[in-house]
Order: sequence, then C-alpha cells, then structure tokens
Amino acid sequence: MKVIGLTGGIGSGKSTIAKVFKSKSIPVYDSDSIAKTLMNSSEKLKLKLIECFGTSAYSNGLLNKKYISNLIFNDSIALNKINSIVHPEVFNDFKQWKSKLNNDYVIYESALVFESGSYKSNDYNILVTSELNLRVERIIKRDNIKKDDVLLKINNQWLDQKKIPLADYVFKNSSENENRKIVLSLINHFNSIFV
Repeated sequence: MKVIGLTGGIGSGKSTIAKVFKSKSIPVYDSDSIAKTLMNSSEKLKLKLIECFGTSAYSNGLLNKKYISNLIFNDSIALNKINSIVHPEVFNDFKQWKSKLNNDYVIYESALVFESGSYKSNDYNILVTSELNLRVERIIKRDNIKKDDVLLKINNQWLDQKKIPLADYVFKNSSENENRKIVLSLINHFNSIFV
C-alpha cells in the first residue's frame, strides 16, 4: 500500500484538500487531530508530557492547550521536545490504522510532514501552499486569535520555499472549483500508477 503525504503550513487549506480525497473514498489519516486525541487518551503520553512540561500541562485530565501553546510557540526547544514525544506515537497509530485497510494508497495528512522527516517514508508528498494574507485571515477566523499570534505560529513552521524542493507535487490553493479539479486529476494520476 502506497502512502501519499499531504502537508501545508497552518492555514494553507490542506484539510479542505483532504476532504476532496475523502469524498472519493480515499482513506485520509488526519495526524494532527489524532495527535490531539492521543495526548488526551494515552496515559503513556500524558506521563511523558507532564514529566517534560510539568503538571500544568494537564487540567482536569485533559491537555491544557493554552498552556502548551504558549510554551511551544515561544520556545523552539519546547516545540521540538513535544514533537519528539508525540510524533512517534502518532506514527505507530498510523501504521496500525493502515494495516486494517486494503486500499492501493492512503493519504497521510500532517502539518509537519517535512519538519518531522516523515516525508522520507512516504511514496509521494503533496505540498499545499497559499498566500500569507489568506492564511492569516483563515487562522484568525478559525481559531479566533490575534494576528501576532497567528504570525508566531506561521514563523514556527518551515517556509514554503524550504518545503517545495522536497515535495513531489506542489498545489497552490485557489478557488474551491479549481482545487477540486486539481485533486481529481491527481486522483486519476495516482490511480493510473498505483491501481
């Protein structure tokens, strides 16, 4: 079974692109939401995060997102530390998820395909890009946060210019109709080489 990485910086619209794959019955593993679930459900992860970031990392048994966000988006060492704790658990979960399927290929959706190095184990990687001002608008609207906080999050991820040489396909997020057309042509392409 082939694995296609789907990535893009925060607010690039990769989740919107993932929905088109899902609409065509192609399994999509949403690693970002799985990471959030595992940080709240895995006792092993909870213990590691508390050991690393203190008891304030959890409140009433649930991840203290505000506390963790403030830590990791102001400190690249803390960001790398949390990624090194969470990503191996997510990848193990992905392997189990994939082992239960019988498809020719699956989509591995993650904001950090390149930063984490997981792109190396994928068969192909799709990078979704979008103009900075659109990304900022989307995140402000979605997360109800200030522009400065959005820019801090964006600046903690690799720039598109660093990711583009590593991607097999670069997808400029534009209109919904245009996006759909491009994804459908990619699906036809993957079907021709995998099926």
